[in-house]
Amino acid sequence: MEILLLKNSLLFFLAAATASFLLAPIFIKFLYKYKITRRSDFDFTLYGDRQIKIGTPVMGGLLVIVVVTVITMLYNWNRKYTFVPIGVMSIAALLGAADDLLNIFGQTRRLRTLDQTLKLIRIHRHWYMRVWYVITLPWAWFKRATHMFGSHPGRGIQVHEKLLLQFVAGAVAAWWVYTKLSPHWHVLNIPLGGVVDIGWLIIPLIILFVMFTANAVNIADGLDGLAGGSLLITFTGLTVLSWIEGRTAFTPLNATVAGALLAYTYFNVKPARFQMGDVGSLGLGALLAINMISIDKILYIPIFGFIFYVETIAVILQVLSRRLFGRRLFKMAPLHHHFEFLGWSEEKIVMRFWIIHALAVVAGIWIALY
Repeated sequence: MEILLLKNSLLFFLAAATASFLLAPIFIKFLYKYKITRRSDFDFTLYGDRQIKIGTPVMGGLLVIVVVTVITMLYNWNRKYTFVPIGVMSIAALLGAADDLLNIFGQTRRLRTLDQTLKLIRIHRHWYMRVWYVITLPWAWFKRATHMFGSHPGRGIQVHEKLLLQFVAGAVAAWWVYTKLSPHWHVLNIPLGGVVDIGWLIIPLIILFVMFTANAVNIADGLDGLAGGSLLITFTGLTVLSWIEGRTAFTPLNATVAGALLAYTYFNVKPARFQMGDVGSLGLGALLAINMISIDKILYIPIFGFIFYVETIAVILQVLSRRLFGRRLFKMAPLHHHFEFLGWSEEKIVMRFWIIHALAVVAGIWIALY
């Protein structure tokens, strides 16, 4: 049984890699034709020699999303196991695609400040609008509080809008795990520490991990090859772990993702033929979280997504430090930009991050089997 599962999973890996290699040139041509490319008028990370990235196609991650979805629907479709992971990935990918397209073709969106909202409460000529502004004041505060984590100058979907839609994707995943899978999935498998049954509290925990992981992969997608290669390492490790545990639906699914990512990374290493975009980073980040949850390893997500979590924590610390103490912890966040400002080459950063991430994934597999 284990050998058959391994053989089938390797076939899924090869099929996804082959399909992605064949489709990638066509896909790149399509992105160039419709000018779905990186622009200079809104991207504040295009400093120094990074100007050469202007004109590179974005939304390259859609290649992985499409290949994984089609192969899974044709050959590994299971309403109990693979239906919801693909659905959650699709929701997050659609959100990312909308953000990518708005960042390229949309107009700059201006967000009302909290002071402006308070002023409207006092002076708006219509009493019912004043009441509305009072009722929605907590939402206005939330929008401003999350705005500091957004991209400048905000052409695409705003942070509060992303979080709302990601909450929906996380809620779908949580509903599925809690109601459709066995009560065994209500138990937390604590690394090196046994298990704890937390019952319904698994629901907010799942939502949190799906949202955080999707955004973490998105934040780390800033250098050629960084996100794609790191995801390839992660999903390869997930394939090994799910095979060892005999997960007959998730082993081929993880192998399919790894195969598609292999081809994607081939075209994404510097100089990149295309870049992942939010469509890929948000979609694959959400899939990473739900696949870890599906094999009962929710608390292992920070280990298997190690470099993504490090990058995101660096951003959070940077924002908090600037807001609370008026100074930067890093020269620039995410962390890969900090090393760029220290003079490291893009290739050096990516390769070293890959190595560190691979060590974390191997450690995660060891801990899971301990």
